[in-house]
Amino acid sequence: MSTLSALTTQLAALETAHLYRRRRVQDAPAQPHGNSDGRAVLNFCSNDYLGLANHPDLIAALQLGAARWGVGSGAAHLVSGHTSAHHALETELAAFTGYERALLFSTGYMANLGILTALTQRGDRIAADRLNHASLLDGAQLAQATLRRYPHADLTILRQRLLTEPPPRLIATDGVFSMDGDLAPLPALMELAQDAGAWVVIDDAHALGVVGTGGRGSLAQFGMRPAATTILMGTLGKAFGTFGAFVAGADAVIETLIQRARSYIYTTAMPPALAEATRVSLRLAMQEDWRREQLRALIAQFRHGATQLGLPLADSVTPIQPLLVGSSELALAWSQALEQAGIFVSAIRPPTVPVGTARLRITLSAAHSPADVNRLLEVLGAQFAQRHREGAAPEK
Repeated sequence: MSTLSALTTQLAALETAHLYRRRRVQDAPAQPHGNSDGRAVLNFCSNDYLGLANHPDLIAALQLGAARWGVGSGAAHLVSGHTSAHHALETELAAFTGYERALLFSTGYMANLGILTALTQRGDRIAADRLNHASLLDGAQLAQATLRRYPHADLTILRQRLLTEPPPRLIATDGVFSMDGDLAPLPALMELAQDAGAWVVIDDAHALGVVGTGGRGSLAQFGMRPAATTILMGTLGKAFGTFGAFVAGADAVIETLIQRARSYIYTTAMPPALAEATRVSLRLAMQEDWRREQLRALIAQFRHGATQLGLPLADSVTPIQPLLVGSSELALAWSQALEQAGIFVSAIRPPTVPVGTARLRITLSAAHSPADVNRLLEVLGAQFAQRHREGAAPEK
């Protein structure tokens, strides 16, 4: 079989297993009411949690930044690409999160690769929650460390391993889990890490801007402050509405990343105009608590309505509200039926989630209205009733 024939066969197998992924072409800004593949849709699968991605102040800051700095940065941070705009944003992100310093990366994926490869090496042990983002798994593999994944949020198992196995150099966890919407048990986890003398890496991509006082993330949600051995990864393309990522930590951690993190050293810096826009979004996220209050109200409205309908939701108080379906085929069918009714919600299937746990990943934004949520519940209720009559409703 030729190389191309083998690829074609593999792609056909994905299609048969209902695991094939297709892109949709969007023809509107990131906002609740948009256009997907030429169809008007109400979007419930964006990570624009605070509704800032299309904010006029960010657009103006980006335009002014481009007028001053041009479009591209022209080089990596360690060559000539690091501008005063980048430097100011890093300083402000450090102050926002409560760490000594922050360091910009191009994406959250590259940031997590950078942390794990710079701070661990072959023979080191990494403990990680089984439902962590793929970038944390890939970073451990790239570092050639020994990865020990514990069952999701099961600190009893983790505690047993810490007592019976060589201590890990690092414990990695999502702050808010991207496909389930639940929070990591950080208070107990931090105690275990301290006893083991391990670093703690928190991927707060889906927490920053959303949870905790002033949107300062999952540690703040528990009333905790960063420890010297805590490292935070945050993204800028979700609640902050722009693009990029950062790592926050102690001065020595950031200097180590600058010297060793290949995903930082060998890539072009983000456009400085984008850094200027992000500085504005950071200020808005801190100052406008009404966005988080509105988001909490919408989450409560949706969960109440979904409970009334008997929909099988995961236990989440965050904007990520997974509707657990089970099979990939059924998740696709639900997603397609919703799109026909003008509601855009993606079907999440293996390997993104474990086999048998396919779902609709519904996400809410402060830019949604109560009427938008009522429309979603109306369509979901009709679909659930139809699937139940057909004997294909998801298990509760």
